[in-house]
Amino acid sequence: MLLRNLFAGAILLLLSFNSYGQYNTLHIPDTLSGTTFNLNIRDTFVQFRPGNQTITAGINGAFWGPTLFLNKGDSVYMNVHNFHNDTTTLHWHGMHLPAVMDGGPHQTIPPGTIWQPYWKVTNNAATFWYHPHLHMKTEEQLAAGLGGFIIIRDAVEAALPLPRTYGVDDLPLVLTSRSFDASNAFIHVSPYGDYMLVNGTMNPQVSLPKQYVRLRILNAELERGYNLGFSDNRTFYVIGNDGGLLDAPVPVTRVKLLVGERVEILVNLGSDAIGSGVDLEAFNAGMPFGFPGSEPSTTGAFGSLLNNINFPILHINVAAATAGAITALPAVLVTNTYLTAADATVTRTLNVTDGTPGGPGGPGTPFYFDHTPFALATINKTVDLNTVEMWSVTNNNVFGHSFHIHDIQFKILSRSSGPVNSYESGWKDTYYLGVNETVTFVAKFSDYADDIHPFMYHCHMAPHEDGGLMGQFVVKDATGVATTKQPGDFTIYPNPANNRVYVLLADPAMQVYYITITNAVGRTMYMLPRPQLAGGIDVSNFAPGVYLMQLTDEQTKKTIVKRFVKE
Repeated sequence: MLLRNLFAGAILLLLSFNSYGQYNTLHIPDTLSGTTFNLNIRDTFVQFRPGNQTITAGINGAFWGPTLFLNKGDSVYMNVHNFHNDTTTLHWHGMHLPAVMDGGPHQTIPPGTIWQPYWKVTNNAATFWYHPHLHMKTEEQLAAGLGGFIIIRDAVEAALPLPRTYGVDDLPLVLTSRSFDASNAFIHVSPYGDYMLVNGTMNPQVSLPKQYVRLRILNAELERGYNLGFSDNRTFYVIGNDGGLLDAPVPVTRVKLLVGERVEILVNLGSDAIGSGVDLEAFNAGMPFGFPGSEPSTTGAFGSLLNNINFPILHINVAAATAGAITALPAVLVTNTYLTAADATVTRTLNVTDGTPGGPGGPGTPFYFDHTPFALATINKTVDLNTVEMWSVTNNNVFGHSFHIHDIQFKILSRSSGPVNSYESGWKDTYYLGVNETVTFVAKFSDYADDIHPFMYHCHMAPHEDGGLMGQFVVKDATGVATTKQPGDFTIYPNPANNRVYVLLADPAMQVYYITITNAVGRTMYMLPRPQLAGGIDVSNFAPGVYLMQLTDEQTKKTIVKRFVKE
């Protein structure tokens, strides 16, 4: 699908009013598919409300980014170009991939830089997402609008009778909220916004066919949780969560969705009259103490007009069924084989605490793991490659949290508060951790080891994450042999170069961990993790001048710097 340019994206949101008056037509993100993806991060603007436009940030558009369709088994290549006025990162949330490609706080992308990660897609069919992860800037950049969906397809999911026509009977819905000042600028007095946005649309509505429809819902809030259901209390069916499909559809009337979590649901509109309507709604009134957004205040540090009330999220108008409509619910989806406690050879415990030993502290007190604030230079855990581990995370505080861990999908074994909800019985990468609750999960740390770039675990509520509720771990290959070998030498040719430079390694067996190219004044131009060098490096867009290539050896992790000239 052709991408809308920035101006068209802003006009789309400005002119999306239709005959229903109080509603705006739901924006459906553009799509990209294939194996090579060009993602341009920019400062942008959107006309959310009458008056001034709101300064935002977007990826290939004005707010939010395109949905990336990936196929399991493909190797995918990302060209991430940061035109934003600040350094950022782009994390592939839920993906199993090397740490150096993960896009966490260590893989920073300065303004004007191209970052080119790549990996083989091994995740099952599911709904994932990508978003910024710059330490102490995640809240600011996520709030501005940076992020996007990833939808993975595989042969197992493709064989099932499920809705999958994107934008027709298979819709991505990103839930968030924002507050505005008198000039329509975003403000963040509270982590909870006053006005609901779905796919960047205020007061949204959509027409959906009279049949089963599939909604892929992501909570991309800064902090608020959602208790989702429909305005007529109809039963709907959870078919998948973070990491893929469940064994069978789970009937529910409510689903809790915390920050970073995804859920795929089937809703039967087959019994609804054409022209009728129903609302997807947040039933957030009267939620338990500590549930984010349950605070009673409408103003102040934790206030919001949406706090502790039920409110509509999306108005659905029922339209005519499509050709080949899905009208029956599959009884069986997939057969998952889950890890158990007996598989674990390592157990770990984590405690969510506040920054004051012996707390709890008052509102606004930072949260940490085990009273230890996050530090970029500190590796908190070391995991042996291919080990199955069982982690128990306990929340010893006065507020709920959304726990997320990078790289792996895990199986929740238990909740101290009661049985694990049936709709979260599948593979997960994020979960709600309630007040005074312990959640235990099991996972295998396979395939990727890296002593330099760590993976993260953290609360996915951006104010908590930026405030220090985050840790990091490296996965080490215990079978590796330490080396005292010196880093290998290399030659850049041709030098001077015209459109492309090549790297000749003195030792053909040498592997390259990272290449960074900077100009003569230190501005980063390219960041190439584990580059594939056979085709050379495209420097056709470089201005004439002197450049420095920093090459890090895979085995020794030592860096050599050499100079080349672009004619």
